[in-house]
Amino acid sequence: MSDDSGLSINGPESLRGALLMLLLGLAVTGYAGYDYVQQSDAVRNSVEVNATITEVGVETSSARRGVDHEPTVRFSYEYEGTTYESSSVFPASISPTYDTESAARSVVAEYEEGGAATAYVSPDRPNGAFLKNRTTNTPLFAAAFGILFVLGGGWFSLKNL
Repeated sequence: MSDDSGLSINGPESLRGALLMLLLGLAVTGYAGYDYVQQSDAVRNSVEVNATITEVGVETSSARRGVDHEPTVRFSYEYEGTTYESSSVFPASISPTYDTESAARSVVAEYEEGGAATAYVSPDRPNGAFLKNRTTNTPLFAAAFGILFVLGGGWFSLKNL
């Protein structure tokens, strides 16, 4: 009886899968590290601007472990004579999510539509203002996840050589 799946425990298919896992892990770890450095620089170099809140809410999305809730705030602001819009609560591209809607709402509770707020602009990225002038650990969690893929892919690659 033969196995028609095309998969084998040892062989070229396993090695390709292991290398793909390794490369995916390196990509995730690299992007997450880059994002953490970028948000740290943005916080360190930011300047305050006045912003007007245009929308406040919580977005939900399905996740492996249930539902994730992401706080959202859309706002407009002016920097060096140009008007911009942003929806970044935190400076990182990889935004934190919360297990409950109430936890996500508590992050944006201080903002109301039509209200004024202080936003922070990194002079080298004036179109990417954010409201919370602090870093988040979310990129570090993503980097840790990527490192697990690197370790797993590396181990499987060595095992299949």
